[in-house]
Amino acid sequence: MRILWTLWKREVASAFQTPMAWVILFFLLLVTGFNFYAGVTVLNHGPTEVTVVESFFNTIFFWFAFLLLFPLLTMRLFSEEYRSGTIEPLMTAPVRDSQVVMAKFLGVLFLYSVLWLPTGLYFAIFWWQTHLSAAGALGAYFGSYFLLFLMGMFYLSLGCLCSSMTRHQITAAVMTFALISLFFLTGLLSFLAGHTGSFMQGITIMFSPIDQMTQFSRGIFDSRPVIWYLAMTALCLFLTLQSFQARRWRS
Repeated sequence: MRILWTLWKREVASAFQTPMAWVILFFLLLVTGFNFYAGVTVLNHGPTEVTVVESFFNTIFFWFAFLLLFPLLTMRLFSEEYRSGTIEPLMTAPVRDSQVVMAKFLGVLFLYSVLWLPTGLYFAIFWWQTHLSAAGALGAYFGSYFLLFLMGMFYLSLGCLCSSMTRHQITAAVMTFALISLFFLTGLLSFLAGHTGSFMQGITIMFSPIDQMTQFSRGIFDSRPVIWYLAMTALCLFLTLQSFQARRWRS
């Protein structure tokens, strides 16, 4: 555990010492800030059953920023160390391959969580200015950020896998974006489910981030996405470990 803690601190320090993390934070706050302002402006036009939280987490601006995060966060995890040769001392150090993989994953997961943390201030400012709740229930806040964390776990683990397979950051970023877009677009099949019956609708909702976020942002908890994202995260991390170990043997 102490070795994992040391490796995790190395990853976190490395992430925050580079300009990339701060550029991503600025980009995310810029897009989500505009998204929040636009959502509140639209809701001010008249009575509506949609809450501010639902509006914030279900727009094209939110999903645009969300999908672009993962290639940028994960493309350098393994690829940069392969390219620069800094992975060699790490591979010969008395640490387990699983510890290296988990440290990199937990490090980027911590960075991902920190990036989304300031967005909670939007709802606090909304309450301070209007004395109105941005959601119908407390569970809507928890559900939205909980699902955001679960999706982040899966997509970050997918990015770790892509980064472990190549020494070129751009290649890793393109692979990550392509795979994430594939999963995301597969979920959009739920919009066609109305023409194919309730069975198809029940299947596609497990893969649709938009449908899942719609439910969770209303405070409706569904265990199926939780199991799906946890299982897929574990699978991707296992495949990342295999990829990392294969490179060690080739070296």
